[in-house]
Amino acid sequence: MALLFYNVMAWLFFHFSISFGLLLLPDSFFLSGHWSNALFKERKIEEKGKFWKKYTRVNRWKDRLPDGASLFNVGYKKKTLPNKGLDSVRLFIKETKRAELTHWLLMVPAPFFFLWNPPWAGWVMIAYALIVNVPFIIIQRFNRSRLISIEKRMEYKSK
Repeated sequence: MALLFYNVMAWLFFHFSISFGLLLLPDSFFLSGHWSNALFKERKIEEKGKFWKKYTRVNRWKDRLPDGASLFNVGYKKKTLPNKGLDSVRLFIKETKRAELTHWLLMVPAPFFFLWNPPWAGWVMIAYALIVNVPFIIIQRFNRSRLISIEKRMEYKSK
């Protein structure tokens, strides 16, 4: 029972410290000219989100998962686009990058759980990290692909 308590406390520590730490990252880290954009660049296989829609059916389940910003009333809420303006679309794109990076980093601590857990429990922690974070990464990549298409159309229309 003590081990369960330690695991829950450790995950809570990692979730909150990583999430809130990334809220402190400057917006410039997520702008298109920054080196970090290599992490968020759409891959050819993604086909502007079609890959995620076809193979994970993300469009059917993405709205059922909670948005951390809404859950804890901090950060940018990504359930809906607040308004239809170009600035709003760009802000949403930036925040999908922040959310994706958050979920990638939330998986990093999982191997450390082998330090105080038996091997089987360490593997449960690895599974937990994947199950809890991969769906959110998929959602961010899917949404960003669609938002980038919208952004390009809006830019074209404004010219």
